[in-house]
Amino acid sequence: MDPYKLKKDFPVLDDETLIYLDTAASSLKPKQVIKKLDEYYEKYSVNVHRGVYNLSYVATEMYEDSRNKVSAFINADFNEIIFTRGASSALNLVATSYGLNNLSSTDEIIVSELEHHSQVLPWQNVSNITKAKLVYVPLNKEGRITIENFKKVLNENTKVVALNYISNVMGYIAPIKEIIKLSHEVGAIVSVDAAQAAPHKRIDVKDLDCDFLSFSGHKMLGPTGIGVLYGKSKLLDEMPPIEFGGDMNDNVDLYEASWKEIPYKFETGTPGIAGAIGLGAAIDYIESIGLEEIAIHEKELKDYTIKKLEELKDITVYNKTAETGIITFNIDGVHPHDAVTFFDGDNICMRAGHHCAQLIIKWLEVVATLRVSFYLYNTVEDCDKFVESVKNARDFFKSVGF
Repeated sequence: MDPYKLKKDFPVLDDETLIYLDTAASSLKPKQVIKKLDEYYEKYSVNVHRGVYNLSYVATEMYEDSRNKVSAFINADFNEIIFTRGASSALNLVATSYGLNNLSSTDEIIVSELEHHSQVLPWQNVSNITKAKLVYVPLNKEGRITIENFKKVLNENTKVVALNYISNVMGYIAPIKEIIKLSHEVGAIVSVDAAQAAPHKRIDVKDLDCDFLSFSGHKMLGPTGIGVLYGKSKLLDEMPPIEFGGDMNDNVDLYEASWKEIPYKFETGTPGIAGAIGLGAAIDYIESIGLEEIAIHEKELKDYTIKKLEELKDITVYNKTAETGIITFNIDGVHPHDAVTFFDGDNICMRAGHHCAQLIIKWLEVVATLRVSFYLYNTVEDCDKFVESVKNARDFFKSVGF
């Protein structure tokens, strides 16, 4: 793959001075995705499923074609793909529909300190309501989830395991396939947060044998406001909807109603039609390049940058061994929010703060961190300019007494 050529597909990068290193928060959008969104709004702009006129029929075909693309992308069945507002919405759906209806005070839920708030907070809520016990996997000295430590908390009372595939702070890949196998041996279901994995790593839900898997469109070149929940059809069939309204119902009487089959019973109201269509276009774009090539490119940029940062004094990197394109670090003695304003002055877009994952930041025993994350449109020159900016930021804050 040629990142210099790919840059030309991203209108935001027409500003050649801009260095975008915040894909872990949200990716840029290629013109191919933007064009598909414009096509829907300019040529159709109508609702799906309900209209008996041609425009609605075509829009419905486009919408459901994207569901087909998503199902092929992760090797799922068509009816196992539910469109949501994002990964957070998908993770909440699992916790609310499955968790609240299947757990009791004798049960346990396994999570970790590596989780994004969208994974841990819904299960905190389930725990508070059902009195099921929330149990945390001990992290190893690197801050990783290991099989050895996972086995320490897994037992016959475990009913739910809710973990990430790739950490949005540390960039570590969890041994999720083995975790799923061990969980199933004690009768637990596994809900995987794949928001950081789907844009970078080939996922086969049948091979993983996960029960649920969630990810967002906006982190993988797609629009905001669209996400995906994969669930095994047997589980989804048994789960009640958590939102009620138009298009999810089958028959409605005065005092009771019945629901459509999956996935539609979980998609009430007018869905994110343009978002779903745009996500389909994003998948086409990613597949045209290849997830394997993207992952190799990101890892090469990350390793190159880590070596450059190691040459600088007063820089602490927290995840040197990460397998993915995320670097979490700090300039010693400088608050990340102060540092990131310096980077912004160099037109470098990156993240500072808790990254919606306060538990791992507290585990690191820092107030916050800086984070850069690479994707297919980043280059070695981006890395060099970033490292030079780090050096200049460090020297500036030292000179003013930080």
